[in-house]
Amino acid sequence: MPEQLAQSVLVRAPKPVARLLLSHGAGAPVQSEFCQFLAQQLANQGIEVWGFNFVYMQKTLTGKRQLPAKMPVLMAELLEQISQMPTDLPLVIAGKSMGGRVATLLAASDLLPEQVKAVIAFGYPFHPPKKDSWRTAHFADLKRPVLVLQGERDPFGSLQELAGKGWPLIDIRWLETGDHDFSPLKKSGFSQQQLIEQASLLSRSFINECILEN
Repeated sequence: MPEQLAQSVLVRAPKPVARLLLSHGAGAPVQSEFCQFLAQQLANQGIEVWGFNFVYMQKTLTGKRQLPAKMPVLMAELLEQISQMPTDLPLVIAGKSMGGRVATLLAASDLLPEQVKAVIAFGYPFHPPKKDSWRTAHFADLKRPVLVLQGERDPFGSLQELAGKGWPLIDIRWLETGDHDFSPLKKSGFSQQQLIEQASLLSRSFINECILEN
């Protein structure tokens, strides 16, 4: 395992009810504006957010641009990060796009630690845009509940494309006219920040139902 940078606490919550380990999408680090704003909104809902960058992104940030590693490598890196997390709060693993996919793959494997109680994907990449190559085969093996927060017009899996599809442990909640980065159409009357805030509210409700009330 390559040497990992220590996780950072993106945002602390005053009286946290859960801790969320957030990883990034394929092209931008956890320090991105999207992840930073999301972390703040989650903290406003009583969720302490820790973040980390996969090793390839750590190298990219030093000026040595790297492509994402293969999924088994990313899963191993996420597992290593989980092993370093405090255990005083319920733990949710989550990610933007690719990070969410890695989290769901781990949640469908025999490697999943007991301390992980749930998974949240912020914009799940159900398939590459304009390609009929679905990344959902592992959904049948999930061992924890998964919340997917998805823009209605996300090219990686839109409301229209997913109509009629469903998986027992996956709860998909739709963000009105949002794209893969939760940016809505102007005619919706919403802003990207409002959709991210909505995603944080839905995340807290999911944590209440799946963890705190059980």
